[in-house]
Amino acid sequence: MSFFDEGDEPTRVTRRPRPGRGGGGASRPPREPVRRPDRQTVRLRQAAGLGGLLLFLIVVGLGVKGCVSSQKENSLKAYNRDVTSVIASSDRDVGQAFFRLLGNGSQQGQDLQVQVNQLRLAADEDARRARGFNVPGAMKGAQDKLLLTLDLRADGLRKIAADLPVALGRGQPARLAVGRIAGNMQYLLASDAVYKARVAPLIKQALDENGVSGQRIPDSQFMGSVAWLNPAFVATKIGASAGAPNQPPAPGLHGHGLTSVAVGTNTLQPSPTVNRVPATANIAFHVTFANQGDNNENDVRVDVTVRGSGKTITARKTVPQTKAGSPAEVDVALGQTPPIGTATVTVAIAAVRGEQKTDNNRQSYTVIFTR
Repeated sequence: MSFFDEGDEPTRVTRRPRPGRGGGGASRPPREPVRRPDRQTVRLRQAAGLGGLLLFLIVVGLGVKGCVSSQKENSLKAYNRDVTSVIASSDRDVGQAFFRLLGNGSQQGQDLQVQVNQLRLAADEDARRARGFNVPGAMKGAQDKLLLTLDLRADGLRKIAADLPVALGRGQPARLAVGRIAGNMQYLLASDAVYKARVAPLIKQALDENGVSGQRIPDSQFMGSVAWLNPAFVATKIGASAGAPNQPPAPGLHGHGLTSVAVGTNTLQPSPTVNRVPATANIAFHVTFANQGDNNENDVRVDVTVRGSGKTITARKTVPQTKAGSPAEVDVALGQTPPIGTATVTVAIAAVRGEQKTDNNRQSYTVIFTR
């Protein structure tokens, strides 16, 4: 038989048994049964998860509450700071300046109205500024009364300024204008009363109710003195010649006499003696005089005038009352540094109603102001 005629024997393929299966070789260990947690364990795990979630929510809630509380506290403090600022501006830059101007009215003439109107504009600006405050809900009541306080001040200054030119005139119109000025001072007095009785207490109440401590609540004093409610006092201060009531003076002698004038320990000697005085910013003249009459006198005006190489300087101080037959004294500050060099200083006690002898009310001194 030919080689090619022989049939090939079938090829046998021997398969190796896979691990874990039958047919020889290593077998895989049997699987352990899956243990399911019992019901109690599941409940414990669920409770732990819920507790953790609850704790997380509490922490987040406390954090949010703390942020809100801190923001509220900061807004209350910021409002109190805003009120402190605007009240300081109103009292110092408007109120004090206003009464200084009126106290020197006779030296200002018609310019007094212009300067008071400038202060009125500043008072309007304070009220406008307050209307722009960021007001917390707890401060709404205080804010309403604060605006009333500032509006009363601006309205009072507006009415007073309008009457000043007439008050500085003569006759019955001047007297009526002085009376209106004194009456309109009630606006300024009322503004102080509203602030003290309502604004400050309401701010304190809001701070206390919200647990905000350590805050200084500002005080306020715009009105210079209740004496400004008296027309005679107003007339004297602004230099209104026809503003005082036409009442006869009390019986007896009236008047004062100038005794001496000193600067520090240096008592000035009348001209022609030359006096040397250091020129300082806080220079003041100590004026001693006496009530030489039979009556007590009210609102006695003392003027000091310095005429030298520069602009004339005039200062004034009013003594509320002098006693009959008794000495009196007052310090009159210039409020500025006098120019270096020779000047004439005149000190005068204003004549009071009923005073007949006035030649001893005034004295002039030659002074060299030195560095």
